[in-house]
Amino acid sequence: MRPNLAAQTLQRDDGSFRDPDGFVFRQGDRVFRAVLPAAAKRWREFAASGLATELERAELMVATAEVDPTPFLAELELPAGSLVLEHERVPFISYPYEWSFDMLRDAALLELEILERCLRHGWILKDATAYNVQFLGARARFIDVLSFAPVQTGEPWAGYSQFCRLLLYPLMLEAYLHVPFQFWLRSELEGIDPAVFGRLFRGLRKLRPGVLAHVTAQAYLQQKFSGAGYSVRKEIKSAGMTTAMIARNVRSLRKLLNRMRAPATGTWTEYSRAHYGDEALVRKESFVSEVLAGRRYDLVWDLGCNDGHFSRIALPSARTVVAMDADAGAINTLYRRQVSEQQAGILPLVLNVANPSPGQGWASAERASLADRGKPDLTLALALAHHVAITANVPLAALVEWLADSSREVLIEFIAKDDPMVQRLLLNKEDTYLGYDRENFERCLQGCFLITRHAELPGGTRTMYHAVAAR
Repeated sequence: MRPNLAAQTLQRDDGSFRDPDGFVFRQGDRVFRAVLPAAAKRWREFAASGLATELERAELMVATAEVDPTPFLAELELPAGSLVLEHERVPFISYPYEWSFDMLRDAALLELEILERCLRHGWILKDATAYNVQFLGARARFIDVLSFAPVQTGEPWAGYSQFCRLLLYPLMLEAYLHVPFQFWLRSELEGIDPAVFGRLFRGLRKLRPGVLAHVTAQAYLQQKFSGAGYSVRKEIKSAGMTTAMIARNVRSLRKLLNRMRAPATGTWTEYSRAHYGDEALVRKESFVSEVLAGRRYDLVWDLGCNDGHFSRIALPSARTVVAMDADAGAINTLYRRQVSEQQAGILPLVLNVANPSPGQGWASAERASLADRGKPDLTLALALAHHVAITANVPLAALVEWLADSSREVLIEFIAKDDPMVQRLLLNKEDTYLGYDRENFERCLQGCFLITRHAELPGGTRTMYHAVAAR
């Protein structure tokens, strides 16, 4: 039975204010979109065109249905003629600066496939921002149903610049220059400026596939028309842009993207098998499985997930597992495996727990912080504490307090100083970590949680704990 909507508060999405056609809001775990009168007719034409049904059936776009707007009109102060849509719920929102290379490339290919289908129906995508894509586990979905508009004769693809800035250029940055794109996208929410990006491709670098056509040419046009009283869009329209020309550009972009490959990186791939003996790994797996047996969680975080080995163990007990690791190579490998297995329950993200994504954009709320997107029922922090405490110099007490603030329940592992992996971290550091020991860790844990069980793994340097919130 659905909860009573009237008893639940409406929460307007802080990230959807830029759209003049409407905005997203939530009520409980349901997601809605208000469509303002100026866009209502276009939405209904799109919904009746057959294109919307085609995209949903092909699992390219989130399922969407028009609902009775009456319960929302007064509180949202919607003008007469407004519509309300309900969207398929995305279990956990993620952002392009948290995606791996292949996730971003699949998002780009998704938008190109949708655009090709649009052109065949006489429609086009007005926008091509990477933020119009979300992942349901490892399945990319387009979420902005108000981005569709009928093709206008002679009009260019207005979303091309966005596509380059937020999708193509970041992929070129990593594929061609071996520079991770996540840091640049996190600092530039509008994407990479072509004039700035073009400076990285001088000399023979300009001959890399797609650079002249999509970087150098865009930088030239931007410089030529900026502040000159000219409109690039009007100039292109006057030249007689056709849908066939747009379709050729889309095919060229798709071919370019399919040729790109992520550089081989990754320090901790297959960590579990490389750093645990068979007996210790089996015991660790058993401990996690025994704790999870018979339990059911809506949202689980796996911090420092590496290859996702324990994310997969947790998945039968969870609706969604968000698997996070700072190693982009490990996350990309996990994502590719999830795609090949058609697994929807695990969302892999490139994220450093010692420096998680903050609130960003307008009023620091346009892109929500990690914690503000939904706190987990259970957090896995396996083979993590020593990295946070020694590599990032975060006190054990601070780590445990952060976990307690984020999650009601934790499965956590403590690795002692005499373990080879901790010794490796200390190799080029002065050992000033006087509070890094098992006794202090247990005191910190007991200060915020109730320890329900623990087990020392074979080898004597690693201990597993299951703890629940003390308050």
